[in-house]
Amino acid sequence: MDFEVSDIDYEQYSNRQLALVPLAILGVALLVIAVWYVMFGVPVDLGIAFTGGTEVRFTADDGLSEVRETLGETEYDSIQSTAGGGTFILTTQAEDTTTIETAAEEAGYEIEQVQQRSATFGTNSQQQALLGLVVAFVGMSTLVFVLFRTFIPSIAVVVSAFSDIVIPLALMNVLDIPLTLGAVAALLMLVGYSVDSDILLNNHILRRRGGFYESAYRAMRTGITMTLTSIAAMVVMTIVATFFEIPLLPEIGLILVFGLTADLMNTYMLNMSLLRYYKYEGVAK
Repeated sequence: MDFEVSDIDYEQYSNRQLALVPLAILGVALLVIAVWYVMFGVPVDLGIAFTGGTEVRFTADDGLSEVRETLGETEYDSIQSTAGGGTFILTTQAEDTTTIETAAEEAGYEIEQVQQRSATFGTNSQQQALLGLVVAFVGMSTLVFVLFRTFIPSIAVVVSAFSDIVIPLALMNVLDIPLTLGAVAALLMLVGYSVDSDILLNNHILRRRGGFYESAYRAMRTGITMTLTSIAAMVVMTIVATFFEIPLLPEIGLILVFGLTADLMNTYMLNMSLLRYYKYEGVAK
């Protein structure tokens, strides 16, 4: 895909003006996560992989909407269909699934498997997922500081990557998307996407020949095209996965769309303002 990336007249905006919007959105996202933590005890809703619970797998000739309507009176958290249709996975926090199984059997559904996940297993999964995110973020931060060896350009990349993760987490709360193992994978991918676009911009401005804006525009033509192509691909994946009722992929696609959109803002507004400050007003002056 080829996008026409026009040059933006950055000179008509001050560094504070450029940084204000992404920092304000980051502040709102942090506020949403903080309120969610105060209200529910967790920064984001957790899926069954992190909380423990029971999965009931069954087959039915009805569609997903009909199955949800049929079992709507029972106590369950979510119902998803598997790829190909016909088989459904119901998750619930209730220890006793007798009511659910009875309602399913009365509707003519065939129970294939009932599997329980302990709360201890969910806690271990939480710790491993958190450790994975922390290791990825620390590793990314270390690599950035080793590459540039100066504080402001390095911290610009780190703050941008942090915002790219926080904003999708806040939107997950707003849109009632639980944190699953697939969502954790999407967040880890966002770390890579964010570092890629930010290092591309930093490298062009700090290490390539040419003036500040000339170097910035060269990086933008590559970076924006790359990010918009990824967003378009994720939108298509989300639509197709939703249409064919493929589990996990719609949530992963949405999270990546949120994060990549935030990355455009953070890279070419927040990161750009910090780099310009460093180049003209900071220690590089």
